[in-house]
Amino acid sequence: MIKAAKLYVVVPCYNESEVLAETSKRLCQLFEELYADKKISSDSKIIFVDDGSKDQTWQLINQEHNAKKWVNGIKLSKNQGHQNALLAGLLTVKDECDCTISIDADLQDDLDAIKEMLDKYLNGTDIVYGVRKKRSTDTFFKRTTALAFYKFMKILGVNCVYNHADYRLMSKRALDALSEFKEKNLFLRGMVPLVGFKSDCVYYDRNERFAGTSKYPFKKMLSFAFDGITSFSITPIRLITFLGTATCLISGVI
Repeated sequence: MIKAAKLYVVVPCYNESEVLAETSKRLCQLFEELYADKKISSDSKIIFVDDGSKDQTWQLINQEHNAKKWVNGIKLSKNQGHQNALLAGLLTVKDECDCTISIDADLQDDLDAIKEMLDKYLNGTDIVYGVRKKRSTDTFFKRTTALAFYKFMKILGVNCVYNHADYRLMSKRALDALSEFKEKNLFLRGMVPLVGFKSDCVYYDRNERFAGTSKYPFKKMLSFAFDGITSFSITPIRLITFLGTATCLISGVI
């Protein structure tokens, strides 16, 4: 008989007061179903990580914690950015759980995929990636630039799962391995595949954002992409070195 898992779902939040109550409600309903099916233990938790929000996010997390047994919260001292907030949540709970699932608060990722992720974990998979079936809800610009980014990362030799963001399950031993990384400019979707261990994918349709606005405007997306490119490949350094040397030689000749 497969033992029920102690599952922690980590949800980074920045100014998510418009959606947080609904997110908490749906995740708690899912936990009740998973507990009834004996797939998770009674001490499993939903962890909302407040990334220095300026609205009522932390007050709402406190309310949800007081009202619902599944909900806990972590408050960061200031805004650290999505990747840092997510990693802070994962590393805080890694010694308390059997596995974690990370998911954004906006309800765009299909919560039903968690059931399939958990099934794969209970059958011996350490890392399960949530992968979008298609990008039909994105604008043409976002869809095109995302495709170009993944292709460029592949050319640079970076192992990224196409159409996967930060919706994933990780076992405790995978989290322990992730904690050994000392990266400053975090790009988790590039770091996690380096961990190794048995992995698999779950495919799902992405929904429209339930409420509020995206916390990743173009400027942040560009910065995030730059971190990914510069953190996982020496190709840009080689290119810059080559161009610099060539420039010096040409200048010398002239």
